[in-house]
Amino acid sequence: MRLYKMDFIQTTVGKWYQHRVKMRLLVLLFLLEIHAAAAAFHSLRYFYTASSGVPNFPEFVAVVLVDDVQILHYDSNSRRVELKQDWMKQVIADDPSYLETQTQNFIGSQQEFKNTIGVVKQRFNQTRGVHTYQRMFGCEWDDETRLVRGYYQDAYDGEDFLALDMKTLTWIAANPKAAITKHKWDSNKGYKEQQQHYYSQICPEWLKKYLNYGKSRLLRTELPRVALLQKKPTSPIVCHATGFFPETAMLFWTKDGEELHEDVDMGEVLPNPDGTFQITAELRLSNASVDWGNYSCVFQLFGVMEDKVTLLRKEKIWTNREPDLNLGLIVGAVVAAVVVLGLMVAGFFVYRRRRTAKAPPSSNNTPEEDLPMKPDTRPPAPASTSSEELVSPQDGGQGE
Repeated sequence: MRLYKMDFIQTTVGKWYQHRVKMRLLVLLFLLEIHAAAAAFHSLRYFYTASSGVPNFPEFVAVVLVDDVQILHYDSNSRRVELKQDWMKQVIADDPSYLETQTQNFIGSQQEFKNTIGVVKQRFNQTRGVHTYQRMFGCEWDDETRLVRGYYQDAYDGEDFLALDMKTLTWIAANPKAAITKHKWDSNKGYKEQQQHYYSQICPEWLKKYLNYGKSRLLRTELPRVALLQKKPTSPIVCHATGFFPETAMLFWTKDGEELHEDVDMGEVLPNPDGTFQITAELRLSNASVDWGNYSCVFQLFGVMEDKVTLLRKEKIWTNREPDLNLGLIVGAVVAAVVVLGLMVAGFFVYRRRRTAKAPPSSNNTPEEDLPMKPDTRPPAPASTSSEELVSPQDGGQGE
């Protein structure tokens, strides 16, 4: 009805992604406390988004990310897979059928998700308006402990709907409308075994393959450019770090070498169009006569032992009054990054997918009045789905 429809999708995606970033940073903090050198976590994530009632927006979008770097994109308008990293061309060189296989997988998922969103709308007795059904799945791998963790979660209209408990391989209905699907999927013993195989074997195998193909980019470290910004004398002082990689980083203010927890606002890690990341930290100074030399902005990058410290000096602050500062461009870049994130992960949710290992064939007897079932295994041709079925993870996954 208004422009908020598109904002709804982007905001939902952004919130979910920011929550994941927060969780990764919490893990990082914990590891830094108990290890002098912490292990690196790597991830393979798949995000699917089906939407209805959104004009000029694809009905289905899928993106694949490795270590939060987008490698593949598909949408229902183009009906083709787009490579987002140059090193992915080597994957195709080694497996000429790769691109066509992924395209057919996504086309199958597109139809299944179209059916799914229709079924869920019926369950909520909805016939019109803007609605989204999102799925995030994938795995994380600790390259030191070799531990693997899978995850799978669905959301409807930005709210949790259905998730898979990886420890018990049972489904969690976050909404009463998902209960019928939970019970039917829980009773499918063969499907549980397939999930176990996919998240413990296929997904991590593909993650390691992608890391090997893209190691020159994915396993690199890049330190940021750091600038101190202030719109006007009464505004907070913004420490802006941009161009770093990987995204597991922290930025904070210190006074006399001690980290500040008051009068500071910590920003989220956001992606740049070139695949690097940026982050901000604001400092509010109420006393104009304060000794600024006692304050520093500290940047810490995962895997790099030495901190990057920027002392607070008035002459180093860029303001709107200085002719060589284009603060508008910097702020604009931040806003643009948020938009890019929203669109990128607009095929979002869910949270992620894989390629060359062949998965067990999926069951063709999808229960009536259920969601089509299937995670990210290389799927058979999609079975016909009745108007009362919900797409299950078995019905439209990626990865070979």
